[in-house]
Amino acid sequence: MARFTHSNKHTYTGTLLLLSCLALIGAALIADFMLASSSYSPAYLSIASKWAREKSGFIVVPNLNASKVGQKESMAVKDKAERIPERSLSATFADLPAPELEWEQMPSAPVPRLDGAAIQIKNLFYVFAGYGTLDYVHSHVDVYNFSDNKWVDRFDMPKEMAHSHLGVVSDGRYIYVVSGQYGPQCRGPTARTFVLDTKMRKWRSMPPLPAPRYSPATQLWRGRLHVMGGSKENRHTPGLEHWSIAVKDGKALEKEWRTEISIPRGGPHRACIVIKDRLFVIGGQEGDFMAKPGSPIFKCSRRHEVVYADVYMLDEEMKWKTLPPMPKPNSHIECAWVIVNNSIIITGGTTEKHPVTKRMILVGEVFQFHLDSLTWSVIGKLPYRVKTTLTGFWDGWLYFTSGQRDRGPDNPQPRKVIGEMWRTKLHL
Repeated sequence: MARFTHSNKHTYTGTLLLLSCLALIGAALIADFMLASSSYSPAYLSIASKWAREKSGFIVVPNLNASKVGQKESMAVKDKAERIPERSLSATFADLPAPELEWEQMPSAPVPRLDGAAIQIKNLFYVFAGYGTLDYVHSHVDVYNFSDNKWVDRFDMPKEMAHSHLGVVSDGRYIYVVSGQYGPQCRGPTARTFVLDTKMRKWRSMPPLPAPRYSPATQLWRGRLHVMGGSKENRHTPGLEHWSIAVKDGKALEKEWRTEISIPRGGPHRACIVIKDRLFVIGGQEGDFMAKPGSPIFKCSRRHEVVYADVYMLDEEMKWKTLPPMPKPNSHIECAWVIVNNSIIITGGTTEKHPVTKRMILVGEVFQFHLDSLTWSVIGKLPYRVKTTLTGFWDGWLYFTSGQRDRGPDNPQPRKVIGEMWRTKLHL
């Protein structure tokens, strides 16, 4: 700033006062803007930018209360935590606006299960394996009859078959069960592959995968059983490999699996669907829990995970195409989908971890992917947030059972493994 002599100070006093006032006002506006902007942490902005996709039709609405922080700055605050509410993001930040659905509770599954698998054949719903607790895994199949709305049967799986993280698919009679984790906690995977004849209730072995995988994306397409992605033998490293083998009437027509075009992004817990001669792979994650080094029981140890919203498609050109992503990142949806009116319906799952607490966040929405327009919408809410749902559709009713639900309406972290069955009438 220039110096002023006594002789000209009266000349510039008014100007100086005016400039000072303008500077103070400008500084206050900038401070207010910065405080309001600081309520959106870099982690939040990263997540929001992923969810507010241009083609998804969704807008992420910020926490309006955070903008009041600047107004409170001059107030005396007793508790330090009260001065930084913008850093304590709501634990329910992951929920998207969605209409309410009328859910009706049906007979619960005979056992609760997590990371199990399911296949629907007409009105029968076959529910496989899964964790009962982290230290106990199921090795049987329960069967639900949608026409009678009751559980009607139970039978054992082969002793050599995996107990969770299975790849499953059916041609309408035969159910193919591929690889997966053998045992509780975070034990290793198996490459063993089996097929179930649902009419004769008999199991048969098939050629094992070239390498074991956890939760690989699995489908029947053009006369071949396709298996891709998943996690590798250490349970954490994403697999990109894609294999196929020719099958017919529950039998392998080849002795070895054939290498196909690798999937663009590896990892487990994804939906894999075939419709109108197109193969879709939706959502998933990179990374997963691993066995703690040296643990005699293969105790699970937390590792970094990245959940994504990616959607890929294979068609007659046998080249992967990238489609509009899900409304938000979503994983643990491998058996959480059904096909209704030329669209894919997906229930629940897990999304990115809370940016502050780093806790897992469950998903409570029902998503619809419109195959004609290749666009997404949120069509409703589940009774609660839940992952690894096992989902079916019959006579206009959307059903889901099992999985791990949230801790309550205000806490989206996972807690209780359930066996509950719910249904709602869809009007699409």
